Amino acid sequence: MTRRSFTLKAFLMVVLTAGAHYAQGPAAQAPVQPAVPPVPSDFIVAPKGEAKNWPSFRGPNASGVGDGQGAVVEWDVAAGKNVLWKTPVPGLANSSPVVWGNRIYVTTAISGAGDTTFQAGISGNIRSHEDNSEHTLKLYALDAANGAIVWEKEVHKGVPGTKRHPKASHASSTAVTDGRRIVVLFGNAGILAAYDMNGQQVWKKDLGVIDMGYSLDPTAQWGHSSSPILYQNSTIVQIDQLKGSYIAAYNAADGTELWKTMREDETSSWGTPAVVTGPSGDELVTNGTKIRAYDPQTGKLRWTLAPNSLIAIPTPIAGAGLVYVTGGYMPARPIYAIRPGGSGDISMPAGTLSSERIPWSADRDGVYIPTPVLYRDVLYALNNTGVLTAYNAATGERVYRGRVGTGGAFSASPVAADGRLYFANEDGDVFVVRAGKEYVQVAVNKMGEPVTATPAISNGLLVVRTTKAVSWRGV
Repeated sequence: MTRRSFTLKAFLMVVLTAGAHYAQGPAAQAPVQPAVPPVPSDFIVAPKGEAKNWPSFRGPNASGVGDGQGAVVEWDVAAGKNVLWKTPVPGLANSSPVVWGNRIYVTTAISGAGDTTFQAGISGNIRSHEDNSEHTLKLYALDAANGAIVWEKEVHKGVPGTKRHPKASHASSTAVTDGRRIVVLFGNAGILAAYDMNGQQVWKKDLGVIDMGYSLDPTAQWGHSSSPILYQNSTIVQIDQLKGSYIAAYNAADGTELWKTMREDETSSWGTPAVVTGPSGDELVTNGTKIRAYDPQTGKLRWTLAPNSLIAIPTPIAGAGLVYVTGGYMPARPIYAIRPGGSGDISMPAGTLSSERIPWSADRDGVYIPTPVLYRDVLYALNNTGVLTAYNAATGERVYRGRVGTGGAFSASPVAADGRLYFANEDGDVFVVRAGKEYVQVAVNKMGEPVTATPAISNGLLVVRTTKAVSWRGV
């Protein structure tokens, strides 16, 4: 696929809701019929139950699942069908929206030169994009009902400490909230900060510039993206960079350091850590050139697993007593289903695909950028080229392999709700697919702008961040 570059004026949040109309426009074109056609029940929006928050990257526990929230199936941005509102957000950002109550929170980086260059599509380009103008790094709170900007806060202003990949931004890390505070991380400035729900800064910590890039060519700076997580009374960050990688926990109330564990043999990685519960208690699982688990209370290393990709991007996900970790770059492209509770090196001998601690694995099917989604006992792994493979989550048996749409480039991670899967690509298409044992494409919804952020699902709304806006779709 050819590479395309865009100069973007703003990031837009688009909110989708069943029955809503944002603006009138030309009628939508008839969708291309998939090989296995949908049935009428595929288009019925499920009833909305009790409202649930979407507090972090990929929602509750990074699961990517938003059942019972009445997620919309079809919409048309141009015609305004099922589009509740659209709000431009200045700057450039790959960070995803999070939702708490009636508020949506997003971050952005605004170039003083107005540079919003973005590269869409599949390419092997490792070069950095440089913009040495002063950047303003911001946190926005939007009203979920109408998209109005409730408040915006300047977290930092200055010249970026690193370059970025042309597909990335200087605001790629997603905010996290627990309803008391919102925590943000901007790697190019090394700033970790917390705000209360009214936008007042609670604390701000200088971690030092996070210099991430291609370890085989350190001049290729790509920018930071791993998102902070909240665990009990702490904020945990995974800082894997070209030199001096570490993972650390800070008091969520005041930002003081609780523990810090160096990862000396780890190079740059982009995944967000995840806390899973095992027989020995909670484990903090990280992706990287080695997969590792720590005690989230102390930072003590519990177990390691190799081999893995040199470039690790997907976030670990958990369910059914297992944690799933994958990587899609050389020298290894594995998918591991790991049983928590191990200790020491749990790596398997060469040529082995299962063990006591690893019920199943695949040695060549790992995915590069999007994090898989575990839904109704099936693990769906989407490659950045649009190839989707579904596995029996318990056994690793392949259920099917298909292609989402006609391909394209996928950076956003899939999400699931009410028996459907949602896949957004960089062409601005959001594909809705029936969850199950065969690939059934239900709808193709065109946003009209590239999508790299992972959508959020909450309280009758599907929140999509495009390269120009944030939008809400829902009931």
